[in-house]
Amino acid sequence: MRLSTKGQYAVRAMVNLACHSGEKPVTLKDISVEEGISLSYLEQLFVKLRKGKIVKSVRGPGGGYVLAKHPSKISVGEVISVVEEPLNPVACLDDGSVVCDRSKRCITQKVWKGLAEKIAEFLHSVSIEDLSNEVKNLDNAAPLGAADICGSVTD
Repeated sequence: MRLSTKGQYAVRAMVNLACHSGEKPVTLKDISVEEGISLSYLEQLFVKLRKGKIVKSVRGPGGGYVLAKHPSKISVGEVISVVEEPLNPVACLDDGSVVCDRSKRCITQKVWKGLAEKIAEFLHSVSIEDLSNEVKNLDNAAPLGAADICGSVTD
């Protein structure tokens, strides 16, 4: 089971926004450059993130995106669930999936449900703030002139 680039890139973009939290709105172009993610891909992700009420758009000159709530209130699991399909380890656990003829007596389904629950529990236990704090810790430990994860340079 693998997380698609949608989930990975959305989390990276949210950490980037959190790193710039309290500053002016961040443009998708800036995130694209700093994170090495295509602008058109970010546009698609941010439509979903905005509909999921995780980010807000600010229009006009100096516009861009800001977090819709404090980064401590946004979990990695929430971001992924807004942009991804379910992270179930087997298709039979997906909502609306065709129920297989073994579902009533499938012994292994309990294992897959437990795994899906543990994955969700872990992803919801990590906040965007947790990750942005790790970026700050890396920045403080980085040698002078090293680029941080958010893409700025520490001089």
